Amino acid sequence: MPQPAKLALEDGTVYQGESIGSAGEVDGEVVFNTAMTGYQEILTDPSYRGQIVTMTYPEIGNYGVNSIDIEHDAPSLAGFIVREDSRIYSNYRAEGDLQSYLKKHNLVAIAGIDTRALVRRIRTEGAMRGVLSTLDLDNESLIQKAKASPGLVGRDIVREVMPNQTHAWDSRLDDWTALEIGDARSDNSGAHVVCMDFGMKWNIPRHFASRGNRVTIVPGNTSADEIRKLEPHGVFLSNGPGDPEPLEYAHQTIRELIGDVPIFGICLGHQLLSLACGAKTFKLKFGHRGVNQPVFDLTTGKVEITTQNHGFAVEEESLPDCLEVTHRNLNDDTVAGVRHRQHNAFGVQYHPEAASGPHDSHYLFERFQEQLNQPV
Repeated sequence: MPQPAKLALEDGTVYQGESIGSAGEVDGEVVFNTAMTGYQEILTDPSYRGQIVTMTYPEIGNYGVNSIDIEHDAPSLAGFIVREDSRIYSNYRAEGDLQSYLKKHNLVAIAGIDTRALVRRIRTEGAMRGVLSTLDLDNESLIQKAKASPGLVGRDIVREVMPNQTHAWDSRLDDWTALEIGDARSDNSGAHVVCMDFGMKWNIPRHFASRGNRVTIVPGNTSADEIRKLEPHGVFLSNGPGDPEPLEYAHQTIRELIGDVPIFGICLGHQLLSLACGAKTFKLKFGHRGVNQPVFDLTTGKVEITTQNHGFAVEEESLPDCLEVTHRNLNDDTVAGVRHRQHNAFGVQYHPEAASGPHDSHYLFERFQEQLNQPV
C-alpha cells in the first residue's frame, strides 16, 4: 500500500501524492528543474541545499542510478518531487533503482502530484517556501509550517556543505573520469589550481585534473593568506547554495586575491567575484535550473546552450567600472558572465562542466588554463 505524502506551500496550496522516499518531514524553498535527464546529478549537487526540487519532465527514474554520475558524496537537497516515478529502469550503467537510492540517503520524496500545475504556480507567484511530509498530513498545520520556514535570503548555508579541511583532488580522480572528459589521464604535475569549495560539483575539479593540473580543494572560508601559502597558479571559485551576500568572508578573500593570480568563478563563484568587486546581487523570481538555458557570448556573438542552477543573479546596474559584462541569459537578459578589465578574473552564471548537460561552454576551462601561467 503506497504511503501518502503531502506538499504544502506558503500561499496555502496543498498537493497530495505518495511517498517514494523515506518517511519524514522537510521544509525548504520549492523550485523546479527543466532537465529531461540528469536527476542523479541534481540529487547530489550541493547547490540545492535548502531546496525542494521539482522535476518538470513527467517520468523520472527510467534509467536507474549508479555510483559514477554522482556530483558529491551524498545528496544535499531538502526534498524531491516528480510526476511519475518509473518502477522499471533500463540502462547498461544502472546499478539500482531511484526509489532505493532515495531511501538509502533518507530523502523525503513525493510522486503522483500535478507537477505542471505546481511549476505554473511557481512561475506565476515565484519560488515559495514549502513543507513536504509523510508524517503530518493536516493541511492547515503544513501550511503554517511552510510559512515558518526560514527561506534562503540572508542565510549562510554554504557552511553546511563546504569541506572541513584542505585536501588534494588527485586521490579521487579515476580512469573513467579522464576518459569521459576526453583527455588522457594526467600525472597532475602541471599548474596548481586551488579550488575554493562553497559546495562544489565534483566534475569541476575533474576537468582541472584532466588537463594535467595539480588540484587542491580548500574550504570556502579559507583566508587569502592561507591560499597564498599554497602557491597557486590560479584560484577557482565554486558553485554553491543560497544567498551570496552573507558570505562576507568569501568577499574579503576574493577581494584580496584579485591581481595576485588568475581567478575563475562558476555560478555562486561568479556572484562572489562580482560582490568582491563592489557589485550587488538580487533574488530571481523563480531562478534558472535546467540543461537548456541559452546564453549569448558578447565577445564572440555565439549562443551557447548551458546548464544552470541559481536563484540569485548579479545586478547589472550595480556593476563597478572594473567589471564588464561578457555573457547574457537570453531568456531574461540577466548578467550571465563578467570579467575584470585590469586583471585575469572572470566568472559565468552557469555550469560549463556539463554534468549533466551540453558541452558548449568547455572553452571556459581552456581560457582559464591559458591564464594559469600568464601575468595577472
